[in-house]
Amino acid sequence: MIRSFAYFITLLRKDFAEYCGRKLEEIGLSQGLLFFILYIGKHPGCSPRELAVALKMDSGHVARSLTRLEQAGFIFQKLNPRDRRAHILELTAKGREAFDLSHALFFQWDREILSGLEPEERQILLSLLERLTEDRRGTCGEGASGHGL
Repeated sequence: MIRSFAYFITLLRKDFAEYCGRKLEEIGLSQGLLFFILYIGKHPGCSPRELAVALKMDSGHVARSLTRLEQAGFIFQKLNPRDRRAHILELTAKGREAFDLSHALFFQWDREILSGLEPEERQILLSLLERLTEDRRGTCGEGASGHGL
């Protein structure tokens, strides 16, 4: 097998997806909608447009995803009191539970996957990954740092 950065990132992404997938399915949340919940949870009152920009997604995809989240009871949209033409997004109680679970899953997975490294090695790895994602800002390969999470 080719020992490349892309190969290892792909393995880690698959591991993370499997780790989170079952728990997210139990609460009726797909991995595709996970970052919506995380962003809205960290930025309550954000607009759909702000969400689309932060997640680097087109507004049509965001609108369809928000409809699914709203129908599933994770979020609600209300008129922005400062601009009656715009909406703001908030998590429901179910959405807050999904946010808390998702946030916990990130930290649990991190703890497990990094457990074999010394604290200094962890810090170096995270610093290097942060630098790589920062260097990719504005490109088609933007990493998680662009999610504002």
